[in-house]
Amino acid sequence: MKLLLVSNSTLHGQGYLDHCAAAMRAFLGPEVRRVLFVPYALADRDAYHAKAKTRFEALSLQLDSVHQASDPRAAAAEAQAFFVGGGNTFRLLAELRRQGLLSAIRDAVGAGTPYMGSSAGSNVACATIMTTNDMPIVDPGGFDALGLVPFQLNPHYLDPVPGSTHMGETREERLRQYHEVNCRPVVGLREGAWLRIEGGAVHLEGSSGARLFFPGKTPLETMPPSRLELPLG
Repeated sequence: MKLLLVSNSTLHGQGYLDHCAAAMRAFLGPEVRRVLFVPYALADRDAYHAKAKTRFEALSLQLDSVHQASDPRAAAAEAQAFFVGGGNTFRLLAELRRQGLLSAIRDAVGAGTPYMGSSAGSNVACATIMTTNDMPIVDPGGFDALGLVPFQLNPHYLDPVPGSTHMGETREERLRQYHEVNCRPVVGLREGAWLRIEGGAVHLEGSSGARLFFPGKTPLETMPPSRLELPLG
């Protein structure tokens, strides 16, 4: 499988996908000319497609949207590559399930079709969406997602702010609570970072780092470029 899982679509001070555009183009290689976009994480799918289409055209890539396809599952089966955009993870998963796209995308990626996700689109590549930051604005019919990787992601990972008077749980505390009842490793992926998964290896890339969380262990700080020791089987 070939996966590019990006923490965020927009980095402060830059435009949409600017910070990872070169990585996306290199990841796809010269053989991919058309990408199938999954815009279900936002309500206005036409506007979302138009925004993403402009960015992909600047990379000499045609971006078709699955929400405009007469047969979404057939479009997924025929896709040269996928890009699943960010937004609300619960809304995204609910629509993927409703359209019958979980198995269609899973099968295509398992057969070698490249998969790119940003934020919510990276969350749904995991076994579940249980480590998303998003509000459950809809019932997705279960937390199980694409299961392309056996570990979890927490995109937009935030470190505690020194001197903050905020009394709610930090992101680290929430992930520790997840590990009180779950055992999958979690990658806290800071904005500006992404995971490139190919050749049976997980590579951390980008301009910022990640924290790796394992049950009962001290989180491991990691900076790019580096290869992460995470399960893929």
